[in-house]
Amino acid sequence: MHFDLRQLAMRDRYKLLTGVVVPRPIALVTSLNEAGQVNAAPFSFFNMIGSDPPLVALAPGDRPDGEPKDTARNIRHSGEFVVNIVDENIVQAMNICAVDFPPGTDELRVAGLSSQSSHQVKVPRIAESPVNLECREVMTLAIGRNRIVLGEVLHLHIRDELVDAEKFYVHAEKMHAIGRMHGGGGYTRTRDFFQIERLDFEEWQNLQRDIPDPHDT
Repeated sequence: MHFDLRQLAMRDRYKLLTGVVVPRPIALVTSLNEAGQVNAAPFSFFNMIGSDPPLVALAPGDRPDGEPKDTARNIRHSGEFVVNIVDENIVQAMNICAVDFPPGTDELRVAGLSSQSSHQVKVPRIAESPVNLECREVMTLAIGRNRIVLGEVLHLHIRDELVDAEKFYVHAEKMHAIGRMHGGGGYTRTRDFFQIERLDFEEWQNLQRDIPDPHDT
């Protein structure tokens, strides 16, 4: 089965792509509007895309009427946002933050979440989240109907038990982060952890020598 995406309706392209690009990390993004009110909204069109400088990409879409969602409008106004990683403990609160509330609604209060001051941006972070990334907008790209926000990560908060501070090693398997699956409310846990060590060329060659040639009899 194959599909020419250029010939499909937007909704059909969305269903296919969100079904195959899985799991996707979830950014529960906090931002500030012009009145200084906090907005919180989750996005699974999100990922880390670089480390020098440290960059994340976020794609907040538009409302059905074509107006930018609160997150996009707030980032354009202030140039700042915080990515709060979603774990199993706050997944239900995250889902409440996804409700299309009227502008100015305090999603954190409605969802039972609390805020903490950030270190390098004015936007507060979510206290219940295991990891917070304080970000400054680098640029926003408009490609067709896609809006892609590139943000530089200025400051990272992580629970003490999740990181070896001397080695800068994160125990990701202890984070119990949630991933997004297909577009119809599908999510996945990240508890099924396994590790494969990366090989250098010499190690790969040694492995090939140990594999019997099926043509040898």
